[in-house]
Amino acid sequence: MDHFRSPRDYNFQAITRCNLSNSPTPPSAEIHRFHHSLTPEMESMKAVEKIVKYSFTKEALTHTSCVDFPSYERLEFVGDSAIGLALTNYLYLAYPKIEPHELSLLRAANVSTEKLARVALKHGLYRFLRRNAPSLDEKCVVDLEDDSVAYGGLVKAPKVLADLVESLAGAVYIDLNFDLQRLWVIIRDLLEPLVTLDDLHQQPQPVSMLFQFCHKHDKRIEIRYSKDGKSSIAGVYLDDECFGFGRAENKDIAKLIAVKEALRKLAEVMPIDMVIDEDGAEIYLEDAKRKLFEICSKQKWPKPIYSVEEEGGPVNRKRFVSSIKIKIQSEEGTTLYMKGDEKPKKKEAESSCAYHMIRALRKSNYL
Repeated sequence: MDHFRSPRDYNFQAITRCNLSNSPTPPSAEIHRFHHSLTPEMESMKAVEKIVKYSFTKEALTHTSCVDFPSYERLEFVGDSAIGLALTNYLYLAYPKIEPHELSLLRAANVSTEKLARVALKHGLYRFLRRNAPSLDEKCVVDLEDDSVAYGGLVKAPKVLADLVESLAGAVYIDLNFDLQRLWVIIRDLLEPLVTLDDLHQQPQPVSMLFQFCHKHDKRIEIRYSKDGKSSIAGVYLDDECFGFGRAENKDIAKLIAVKEALRKLAEVMPIDMVIDEDGAEIYLEDAKRKLFEICSKQKWPKPIYSVEEEGGPVNRKRFVSSIKIKIQSEEGTTLYMKGDEKPKKKEAESSCAYHMIRALRKSNYL
């Protein structure tokens, strides 16, 4: 199979029915065309086809509330998996050097219910959905443009909006005779802007960060839930001590609020593999050296100077402590100094002192 050679293979001109004449056409393709006079229903079809740049079956726009017609459920089932797999292929080629867990985070961010719901809202797809459910209309009167973050989860996105995008993808995928590469060419524009690795580094997933921290430091974590009327309450407990508390109508949002509070409290007492930079974004400990270099460049300071302060232990269990100096270009010629934590590798020791330096710079109002 020779479909996925490089990320560039995903950047053809958008393929539509008018330029697929040289490609094999599925036997069922003709039933997806409509040659009669345009009814309001068909006008909606044409409008969505213009947005997606492809022609598809009207089932893709029929909600289950229209009991007398075939609904989009089967197409949604196919589209859910097709989007995920097409995106997986793209990410694998676009990011050849990153670890599998980062690929998983990227995929999750780009196919989440919230992300796909934003796609539906951006293109105004819901107004074309054939439905018979007034309560559904009320749920879909929502603004997802505010509080957008790469990992999502800050707002409750109506699932029907994500289902609609998956249904359209499923219809196109089937009509293309299950050709993932051509599907990606067509739906990528619909899904843009994609969440990138830089986006995730600027806005790492708080829940993942907290669990990674607890695993690394051998702490037992428990998230406890309760209800107070219509509100969901979440509490984050580390070794039975409460570190975070969140309240929201949605359970997942309450958990996210609680986790972010726990991370803030933990950051005050010990390194937790992340730090808050001058723009308020969280970064990982291993990324601290790069971030500190960017800060120095932005402030027009010299490059940081790293030194090994301590080195000890047997050959197979070496331990290092590094320090860092930054000479601030001022009248006093101030030199900032910071010592890091003991680490098993020199690089980790340098990252540790860079981490502490960034925290000190923030607390001392240098940033």
